[in-house]
Amino acid sequence: MEPITDCGINLFADTLPSMDELNKLSDFAHSSESNLINFSQQVEANISRTSARSVLAVGIGLYIMGKSADAAEKLKKGNDCKEKFFYLAIALRRMGKNDEAIESLKKSLNHGADALSIRLETAATYREARNIDAAEKELKKCANFENVSADYHYQLGYLQESEGIYDQAMENYEKALDLFPNHQKAMFRLAFRCDLTGDEEAAIDYYKLISSTGSVHLNSLLNLAVLYEDKGQFDKAFQCVEKVLKYHPNHKRAILFKKDIESSKTMFFDEEKENKKTKKTQILETPISDFELSVRSRNCLRKMNIQTIGDLLNITETELLSYKNFGETSLREIKVILESKMLHLGMSLEERPPAVSIISESEQDSPNSVEEAENEAMYGKPIDDLQLSVRARKCVEKLNIRTIGELVHKTEAELLGCKNFGVTSLNEIKKTLTNIGLSLRNLD
Repeated sequence: MEPITDCGINLFADTLPSMDELNKLSDFAHSSESNLINFSQQVEANISRTSARSVLAVGIGLYIMGKSADAAEKLKKGNDCKEKFFYLAIALRRMGKNDEAIESLKKSLNHGADALSIRLETAATYREARNIDAAEKELKKCANFENVSADYHYQLGYLQESEGIYDQAMENYEKALDLFPNHQKAMFRLAFRCDLTGDEEAAIDYYKLISSTGSVHLNSLLNLAVLYEDKGQFDKAFQCVEKVLKYHPNHKRAILFKKDIESSKTMFFDEEKENKKTKKTQILETPISDFELSVRSRNCLRKMNIQTIGDLLNITETELLSYKNFGETSLREIKVILESKMLHLGMSLEERPPAVSIISESEQDSPNSVEEAENEAMYGKPIDDLQLSVRARKCVEKLNIRTIGELVHKTEAELLGCKNFGVTSLNEIKKTLTNIGLSLRNLD
C-alpha cells in the first residue's frame, strides 16, 4: 500500500514532527481502518532500524497503533527529548504503571515540554490512579489558566466528574467549549453526562456536533445510534452504524450493533412472558420492611445488608444462623415469608458454580492462587473502570450494579432482562470482562 501522505506528516522524516503534528497524525491514522493499516505498515517497515532517532519514531508509531508495551520498550532506547518522555508516560499510563508515568512526565518537562500540557497530563494520570488529592493539587498549579485554557477546564471537569460532582463538571465542560467550540473531548463528556441523566435530546445534539466535524468519532456515532434505537428511530441508528462500518468495516461492536438494530425492527414482544418476568422481579424486589418481623430479626437483616426478598435467596440457613443474635426463631420467621412466595433460602446459590476455594498454606505461592487473589482485588473496583458504552453503563446502573464483583455475579439472562439491553451490550461486557480474566456467572 502507499505510504501515508494525505495528512502531510511523515513520522520518519529527518526531523521529528512537532507535538501538534504528532497528534494530527494519530487522529488521521485512526480516522479509518485503511489509514491505520497503511500507518502500521510504515512503522513495521522501519522497526528494524537501530539509530536512536529511528527507534524513537518507531516507539511513537507503536504507541499510535495501540501497542503500549512494545512502544514503551522502544521509547526507552530512543534519544532523550520531551517527545520521548511524553509518549513513554502515556504508554505507561495505558499499561497501568502510573507512578512510572508520573516520573516520565517530569522528565519531559525537564526537556522543555509545555508546562501546562504536562501538568494537565500529570493530573489526568493521578485521576486514573484514583489519587484525587494529588490530581487536585496538580490542577491548582494551573489555576491561572482559568477562563483561558479549554484543556484546563476539561481536566478539571473530568476530575469533578470522577468525584461525583456532576453539575460543576458539566459547567467546566461547557466553559471548555466556550473557549474552544470544537473541543471534542469536552463535548463527548457533556453528551455522556446528559445521556446518563436522562437528557437524551441534549445528548443527541452533542453527539451530532461531534460527528459533524468531519472526522469519524466512533464512540460518538455508536452512542448516538444507541439513543436513536431507544427512541425507535431505527433508520437513523442504522445510518450511524453504517458510517462507522464505512471507514472501519471490521469494527466488531458496530457489526454486532448493526445486527441488533436489524433484529429490533422485527422483534416479537411476548406480553405474557414479560408480565411473568415483571411479576417475578416485583417479588424479588419486595423490601423486607413490608413484612411483620420481630425487632431482633429486622435488626439482624439490616446489619447484614439484606433488604429485599431477592437478597434472602443469596444466603443460606447456615450463614444466617452464624450471625450474632440470629437464632432459630428468626430463621423460622424468614422461612415462612419465603415459603408463602414459593421460595427458599439459598435458592439463587443452588445453580451457582462453586466459589473460589480457600487458598491453603501450601498453595499461597502458586500461580493460580496469585491469579485468584488478583481477581478478588478486581471485584471491588467500581464499574466505571470498565469504560463501558452509554447503553451498557445505563443498564448496569438500572440494575444497581456498582462494582465489577456485582457485575460478574450476574448471568447473561439477568442482563438481557433489563430494558434496552441487547446482544451488542452483552457481547461488549463479556469481551471487556474476558480482557481482565473474568466472566459473567454461568448457570450450566
